[in-house]
Amino acid sequence: MAHKVRIFDRQLRLPNSKPLRIGLGTMLVGGGLLGFLPVLGFWMVPLGFLVLSVDLPAIRRWRRQMTVWWYRRKGEKEPVEKEPVEKGGSRGS
Repeated sequence: MAHKVRIFDRQLRLPNSKPLRIGLGTMLVGGGLLGFLPVLGFWMVPLGFLVLSVDLPAIRRWRRQMTVWWYRRKGEKEPVEKEPVEKGGSRGS
């Protein structure tokens, strides 16, 4: 089974080897912590946690909680639709 990570509408394939995925995720998080350097960036931290969440249940739980929080927050910000008003209704018939 090929492991994939979905980010927005894109899917990224991950290596089949579990130690390689854990090493990749750890290097991304470590590199992200050095994000103030010119080549590296802070964007690497969430990507590293996303890669690690495939194999580590504690990080998977954290990612799932963040996903649920995000969609709940996003749902609250959307405008609430009002019920449509009937035109030409028969009042008092």
